[in-house]
Parts: sequence; structure tokens; C-alpha cells
Amino acid sequence: MGKALEGVRVLDMTHVQSGPSSTQLLAWLGADVVKLETPGRGDITRGQLRDIPGVDSLYFTMLNANKRSITLNMKSEQGKEVFTKLVENTDVLVENFGPGVVDRFGFPWERLSELNPGLVYASIKGFGPGRYADFKAYEVIAQAMGGSMSTTGFEEGPPTATGAQIGDSGTGVHLVAGILAALYQRTSTGRGQRVQVAMQDAVLNLCRVKLRDQQRLAHGPLGEYPNESFGEDVPRSGNASGGGQPGWAVRCAPGGPNDYIYVIIQPVGWKPITELIGKPELANDPEWATPEARLSKLDKAFALIEDWTLKHTKWEVMDQLNAHNVPCGPILSTKELIEDDTLAAIGAVVEVPHPQRGSFKTVGCPIKLSDSPVDIETSPLLGEHNDEVLGALGYSPEQLGELRTAGVI
Repeated sequence: MGKALEGVRVLDMTHVQSGPSSTQLLAWLGADVVKLETPGRGDITRGQLRDIPGVDSLYFTMLNANKRSITLNMKSEQGKEVFTKLVENTDVLVENFGPGVVDRFGFPWERLSELNPGLVYASIKGFGPGRYADFKAYEVIAQAMGGSMSTTGFEEGPPTATGAQIGDSGTGVHLVAGILAALYQRTSTGRGQRVQVAMQDAVLNLCRVKLRDQQRLAHGPLGEYPNESFGEDVPRSGNASGGGQPGWAVRCAPGGPNDYIYVIIQPVGWKPITELIGKPELANDPEWATPEARLSKLDKAFALIEDWTLKHTKWEVMDQLNAHNVPCGPILSTKELIEDDTLAAIGAVVEVPHPQRGSFKTVGCPIKLSDSPVDIETSPLLGEHNDEVLGALGYSPEQLGELRTAGVI
């Protein structure tokens, strides 16, 4: 069975996380992704946070599956000649260098488009045009400047980063959407185009409900928030859902750091909850029966639920609540996730063989296509596919030997 992006050729000039997360998705969906790396070193994450000396780190392997790797010295004239041929024979070029780096190599967008009018040139930057354009950005900086940190954490605590990599991998997913849109438009126009996503913009997009609430503040306090007072900004609200249905994380037995379950109280769920916690009289009590009546005492409502959940494990609570169609979710630790049989069975967590480390576990492709199943393959060794990729461009074994001797590849 064919792959959705079979025949699409991607030249991957990305490094660290935001770009590689994007090109890995393209590779999973069937594109031929060739990762271009610096000779002798490669993507800096190959050596970062290593758990096995001399072996590509999990940081690298978990972001570069299903790709091929070539090495190229872009500062040499021969390297630029090779790069020119690569550009002429690719559909998508992806990079996440600092502003202007590719231009300084001698390949601004105008030159790239001249070499290949059908090229889709996709870039991730920290910020869009304007005051912040030349600033450096990292994951948590994007969270800080995109609205996430100011609205994450508890009211009396400091701004808090989220464990989800919404700045890096979140931006990568946004870039994939732009790339696919550009490829689709090319089918009717025949032309490629620039695709750009800023990390700050991507985080801001993911924080849109907080901008919604910022505007609602003009009309009074936010009733679904547990905060007692409101200033000019959307406050940090702990584990409150921030939506139309109130939710909170309540403690469970035996009381470990992740022995919690997140419970949402829907109007139809209140009656079965009261029965489970041994307070059936609250189902029809005017002081508790309606969402409006409970709104001013949600802390007390969840305290009553917690009195019950503390007597059970989070798994027992999950089964009992789900039996009554009450939305809930146990707080799963990273250990529980990586060992979860259900996630393994559906391919959400997969084990991948690696020629040096033996095998490692990683996330599977979250996008499921009925006619294009994804097989997760190992990440490439540095320069593993030099001969294969450059040979296909017409370089002979003798020429490849000369390029190696000259330090070009």
C-alpha cells in the first residue's frame, strides 16, 4: 500500500526540535526526507543529553526517524554546487536557522526560486517581522512570549512552563500544515512558495482561549475560574478547565505524586457523582442541583469528590466514573505512559531497533490514515546515505571520494 506523501522529496536543513519534529511527520507520512548535516558533527542533538557514550542521543533518535542523512560543508564552493543540485531535485526545503543564515550561504529565497520554481521553502523562526524579529527563541521563551506561561500555574505561584513542547513541536505541526497547503496549491499553479511559522505565533494560536477570556474580563469576573478576585489580566487558575464544564485534579490512593485523576462535572454527571460519593441527597438539593448553584462552591464540590477518590486508586476511580459516563482521566506519569499496553497496541508508543543502541521507545505517528499506514523506522547515522543520495544526483564513486577528501561531505 502506498504512502500519502510518496514521491515528495524533502531537503531537511533543520536541527534541534522544532524543525525536525516537522520533517519527521512528513517522513512518517511517506515523504523522502533527506537530512542535511554538518560533516563530522551533524545535528547538535546527536551529542546532547547522551545516555550512552558515543551513541546518538534519544533527543536525536526520537525526532529524526524515517529520514536519510547526508553531510555537506555549505561554506565550500563544491558544497554549494552540491547544494544547488539538491535544491533543483527537491520539492520542499525546510530550515530553522536563525534569521538570514541561509541567505548568507548565498541562497536567498529569490535564488532558490530561480533554481527551482516549484520549490516550497519552509522556515521556522522565533518571531515574525517587527520588534522581535532578530531575537533568539527557545521552547520556554516561546511559551513566555506567546501567552502560555502567564496563564499556567496556580494563582499565588510564579508563571509556569508546560511540559508539552508547544513552542518547538507545536510550531513543527503548524509548519506541516503550511507545507501541505503549499504543495496542494502547487498542483494548480505549478509554483512553489515561502511558508513561514513563528514560534511565538504558534504558541499564541494554541492559547487563543486565554485571549478570549482577556476580552471577556471587560464584562466582569470569569465565573468558571476558581479565582476570588480578578485584575486586568487573565489569571493563573491552577487545574481549572477554563471551559464551560468545570474540572479539577483530585487526589487518589495511595497518595503518590501522580495519584490524581482529573474529573469534569457535567450537568448530567452530577447525579451519578453524588451517588458514587455517597451523597445522593445533593442531586436534588437546590443548593447543589444546578451548575449555577454549584458555581460559587466548586472548591467544595471537588473536595467532596476527593473525599471519595482518596479511598480508591486512580484506575478504580476511572472505571467507576466511566461506567456512569462521567468524563475523567487519571494523571499518567511518563513511566506509566511508556509502559502502557494499550498505547503500545495502537502504536502510540513504539519500540524501534537502532544499529548502535539496540532499541529505544518513541512516540508513534499521531496521524492515522486508513490507506497510508505508518511504519516507524530508525533514525539515520551521520552521513549514512551520502553515496545513495548524491549518487542519484549523478556523482560517481570517484567524485564522491574526492568530495570526502576535500571535506565537502
